[in-house]
Amino acid sequence: MTAKQDNLILAFESSADETSAAVVKNGHEILSNIVATQIASHQRFGGIVPEVASRHHLEWINRVTKEALQEASVTDPAAQLSAVAATYGPGLVGSLLIGLMAGKTFAMVHDLPFIAVNHLAGHISAANFVQPTSYPAMAVMVSGGHTELLWMAKENSFQIIGTTLDDAAGEAFDKVGRILGLNYPAGKEMQEMAAKGQANIHFPIAHTENTFDFSFSGLKSSVLNYVHHADQLSEQINKNDVAASFQKAVVEAIIEKTEAAIQVFQPVQLLLGGGVAANLALRTAIEHLAQTYHLKLTEAPISLAGDNAAMIGAAAYLNFKAGRFSGLDLNTDPSLNFSRM
Repeated sequence: MTAKQDNLILAFESSADETSAAVVKNGHEILSNIVATQIASHQRFGGIVPEVASRHHLEWINRVTKEALQEASVTDPAAQLSAVAATYGPGLVGSLLIGLMAGKTFAMVHDLPFIAVNHLAGHISAANFVQPTSYPAMAVMVSGGHTELLWMAKENSFQIIGTTLDDAAGEAFDKVGRILGLNYPAGKEMQEMAAKGQANIHFPIAHTENTFDFSFSGLKSSVLNYVHHADQLSEQINKNDVAASFQKAVVEAIIEKTEAAIQVFQPVQLLLGGGVAANLALRTAIEHLAQTYHLKLTEAPISLAGDNAAMIGAAAYLNFKAGRFSGLDLNTDPSLNFSRM
């Protein structure tokens, strides 16, 4: 595919509970990024209900597409766009199908090449909206469903060097938030509570021997036991202190493994992405770590830390440059992941 001077990609993201369409220019400039969230619909259930999410995606996909094209001043898609992209995994199968079918259909109607994007690559590629990446690089991907350390030897190359063995960090935040009586998603409220509290409760961090893997299930259980023990003794707990102590444990676990991996792999740049990348305590700790090892650091903008189509457009552009296009017979891959080193 011959690249134009400016390449515009229409991207779709619908892997979980956000319906999003965006137009991204040259992989690093956002012309539009429309996101319809479903948080209010899922709060009463304490988490995402797949069937509810799918129905909302169906309701919103055409609206966000129309608005994204209008905001980007795309009036002739066949002439102005270079490609169409969509997330095909990982995620909820019913949700993924909506965005993927929208992308493939749009590409077919306008005779445009189609690019399938790994959702995780999208979170990492959000860093491209801040500055270009220098290689070799290491990415810290922390979201509701994934906590991973990724090695990037070159552009558009991702290999897992560490992953969670059970709960992801974001999942642990939501589960502990439920224990404390918070609404889903709990991350933002937990952060606000932690800022008011003291990290004076010892919650253990799981130490996975000789690996860069994470484990947060035991930490979650430790918080649950602490709260239940206090209830049995009719003792009043300080929820702000619990939030602060839990957040500290999560951040320390991520930093411990990231630092160990830095010492072994010696990257020149560190990337931080994913929904939990919006957590200020984690961002501060990553910044300190990067300074300690004199690494270039790029953090996904907080506004792009959650699921959105702009990050999918950024990842798609890397595939576009490499000539990696997908057939219109492509199906979803809910358990899609990167290869492990």
